[in-house]
Amino acid sequence: MDSKYRLTTKLLAGVLGAMITGAASAGEANYCIAVNGGWTPSSSGGTSFIGKGFAVPAKGNCTPWSGFTKTATNVVLTTTGTGCLSSDGKVLTISVSSADPDWFGATTPGSDYITLCQDGLKTCPFGNHDQGALGFGGTALEETCTSTLLELPSSHA
Repeated sequence: MDSKYRLTTKLLAGVLGAMITGAASAGEANYCIAVNGGWTPSSSGGTSFIGKGFAVPAKGNCTPWSGFTKTATNVVLTTTGTGCLSSDGKVLTISVSSADPDWFGATTPGSDYITLCQDGLKTCPFGNHDQGALGFGGTALEETCTSTLLELPSSHA
């Protein structure tokens, strides 16, 4: 193999590596939603949905949601679903299912349907709310993903 070919191969490998690393870093964002004020360690009665690596999709597109949900004082549910941004970019809709055998039962997931108007809207066509499982429903707003909120404990109930 001549040195020109080896240099080209090394450069190409370096560029591809940088692109992959950049894509992975971009996917490390988190998205958090507070329902009824959100979860706190002292249990204010709110719920927080934590989408690990979730970013609001482009207009008219959907992206997977995976992460967990915190509610009550120490209940943590595993949560998966999809988030879609309307074609006009006004409303983010997130539909998720959450599971925790100690909370819902071994074979019964809880479902939530969350709509969030995007920043800058003077009028919101649907409002910011969650139609959810077992009392999770209520006012929904994007919240800051704090380190306490992002902490995933080993005990989930």
